[in-house]
Amino acid sequence: MILTTLKRPILHLHSLLIRCSANSRSSSTKFWLSLSLTFATIYSLLAVQEAFSGEYVIQDDARQHIFWMQRFLDAELFPNDLIADYFQSVAPGGYQSLYWILTRLGISPIFWSKIIPWGLDLVTTFYCFRITLELLPIPLAGFISSTLLNQQLWLNDGLVSATPRAFVYPLFLGFIYFLLRKSILESAIFIALIGLFYPQAVLISTGVLVLQLFDWNKHSVGLTSDLKTRWVSLIGLGVASIVILYYAMSSSEFSPVITVAEAKAMSEFGGAGNSAFFQDNLWDFWVTGQRSGLLPKYLFRPTLIITGFGLPLLFVHQNKFPLVSKITPNIKILSLILISSTSWFIAAHLMLFKLHLPSRYTSYTFRICLALAAGITLCILLDKILTLASLSRRQNWKKIIALSLTLFLGLGIILGSCFWGKFPKTSYVMAKEPEIYHFFSQQPKDTLIASISEVVNNIPSFSQRSVWVAWEYAIPYHLGYYDQIQQRATELIKAQYSSNLNVLQTLIQTHRFDFIILDQTAFTPEYMLENRWLRQWYHSLSKDIIADINNGKNPAILQTVSQCSRLQTQKIIILEAECLVKF
Repeated sequence: MILTTLKRPILHLHSLLIRCSANSRSSSTKFWLSLSLTFATIYSLLAVQEAFSGEYVIQDDARQHIFWMQRFLDAELFPNDLIADYFQSVAPGGYQSLYWILTRLGISPIFWSKIIPWGLDLVTTFYCFRITLELLPIPLAGFISSTLLNQQLWLNDGLVSATPRAFVYPLFLGFIYFLLRKSILESAIFIALIGLFYPQAVLISTGVLVLQLFDWNKHSVGLTSDLKTRWVSLIGLGVASIVILYYAMSSSEFSPVITVAEAKAMSEFGGAGNSAFFQDNLWDFWVTGQRSGLLPKYLFRPTLIITGFGLPLLFVHQNKFPLVSKITPNIKILSLILISSTSWFIAAHLMLFKLHLPSRYTSYTFRICLALAAGITLCILLDKILTLASLSRRQNWKKIIALSLTLFLGLGIILGSCFWGKFPKTSYVMAKEPEIYHFFSQQPKDTLIASISEVVNNIPSFSQRSVWVAWEYAIPYHLGYYDQIQQRATELIKAQYSSNLNVLQTLIQTHRFDFIILDQTAFTPEYMLENRWLRQWYHSLSKDIIADINNGKNPAILQTVSQCSRLQTQKIIILEAECLVKF
């Protein structure tokens, strides 16, 4: 008796979930959009909670792109600092301006970097939801797409970084939304904004605008007859051209950009290097490589997002899936994005390093397209499941299966990210020995610290003091910058491990170091093989140092530790440079 009453709730559930409405004011649209934004807020707050879990916490990539912005609050910080000057020079204008405006409130840019991802996520969610309705006018599909995209983003550390790449998602989605709406002014504005925050994405947008100018039929290709589409594309291309021309004519004080031949000769681009790029395995290089590969890392997390690949199959069998007929012609935008992204990926390989890294042209757009396709696909499959169940008169087991599948899909969409370990993935760096950073923050603002310890990666962010060289900032793409970093690092390594103290003393006097930091284990065989600097240059530098130590040539700096130490922790020793010179 109970089973025979299942048809009515299934029909009610079907009409509740699969309700066509592209009207932003409809109750269904408001409900699913609100639910989408609610989940986005929950994910964001999980990250915000971790961000403020301690005094010394910062996102991994933010250490490069945010630390120098503390100059906005105090112009005396990082004086004559090569590292700060370089990262300020490569920061896009819009990105710099946003943080400058926010710091006018007297609040640290590091604080803002922990809040900004929340705002970016809400904007991303809104535009993803609205774009989905432009492709399939069913609010449930918008909820699924935006939720899956949110989980994608929080299973990676791009959005949470609050660096230029974090702005790609909301700005590119905004551009696509207004492009679909044929809004000339808004599309142009978003192209300009993309150029101000992440210029590489302007090239992808340009490709989409060019492809949109043509009608792609089975037997011919011709210029589109839609005048509004022409105007949107032409004006958008005009704005994009201005942005591209501006960057093409801009010169950097840290030029030139490294060439392929130069990169292949450097260990920095090998497996143990700071910017590992070249690999012997062709699959890893062309497909899964973090910097060189076509597919972005963790593209298929959460698992349900893989269903996006099934969308073309639904078109092939659309007679079996009635909801396919509701998909609008705007669906072609997914193909245009993928074609443009792949084309620029190939171009980046052909002009390697001139267009920066090839993976940057597919990492963001592939995630977006797959999430949109998955939301539409799952909505169509759910419609089919509930339709079959409602049409079945006596086979109540089908109704039970339909309800179970609906529940399973719902839980999978909402909880899919929980099956991939830590969520959200924030890559926040937390100070384990805060006394180090407190010590340096009490030193004069022009203090200069030298070390090959990984501790120095955090000092500019946590203590607002300059470091002479650090692994985190050793980016080798501009030789005008990296040649200096490479020279500094090799000189420091040789001086630290030299058996002649004069070598270190001369280096200190030449560059006016105030402090030297040593790791407690800096002279053990294990450290020599694990330290990133020493491992990167093992064959050219470290191998000989290890051999000297094994032959009894102890580093002279060891003689000074007891007298020149100013702070010792479980992991490091801070030596006063002036004491070392006088030793």
